[in-house]
Amino acid sequence: MSELSINTTQNVKINFISASVGERLGSYFIDLLIKVSYVIVVLLVFFYWLHFDKLFKNLDSWSIMTVLFVFYLPIMFYSITLESVFEGQTIGKRLVKIKVVKIDGYQAGFGDYLIRWFFRIIDFTLLYGLVGLIAVVTSKKGQRLGDMAAGTAVITLKNKIDISHTILEEIGDAYVPTYPLVIKLSDNDMRIIKETFQKADAKNDHEMIYKLVAKIENVTGIKNQSGNNSDFLRVILKDYNFYTQNM
Repeated sequence: MSELSINTTQNVKINFISASVGERLGSYFIDLLIKVSYVIVVLLVFFYWLHFDKLFKNLDSWSIMTVLFVFYLPIMFYSITLESVFEGQTIGKRLVKIKVVKIDGYQAGFGDYLIRWFFRIIDFTLLYGLVGLIAVVTSKKGQRLGDMAAGTAVITLKNKIDISHTILEEIGDAYVPTYPLVIKLSDNDMRIIKETFQKADAKNDHEMIYKLVAKIENVTGIKNQSGNNSDFLRVILKDYNFYTQNM
């Protein structure tokens, strides 16, 4: 296990612990068990109970291959689908408590998961996964080839404060939010915003605060209604906490 230091585009350093080989293997075998269970269920339901094998007798080889390919699709797209839905986690990763993140500090997107998924052919298929294992062991950031190509890394969420804990703001029960569009941002985004704002505020760096406000407005479509950039950022942080705590 090694520490992964991420420098964001706002020049804020965030430290994570990269997932160990054991954690990644544990996640892999849990997901593999789920896939094997799916195959068993399909065989029992469609071939043992519904007797689809009798239907195959009336089909040509291409039609049979097409039917089998359709059955195989959930296995083929398992990882990319779940990582996209659960923001960097499959069921195995969730149970082991590891997650895919961008090494620039932002939330990974579908394109990143797609690259990682494509490189599974090399990482997991060649030499029975030895290529991916060697890459993870020898990489300073614990990356397999797919991670290197996508600019991602797998971090552990164990034995550390969760990302959301670092962005909490004091809000009372009677708090009324101002900017509902703030939910377009992720926990990682809010952590970066809070840390950048705190540093800029301490140094009276008004230019950095202005750039931060402009970036938020551009990404979310929110318009600063307060007239004061610092007050705007404080409200953004509180609003995000309000909506995420009440979702």
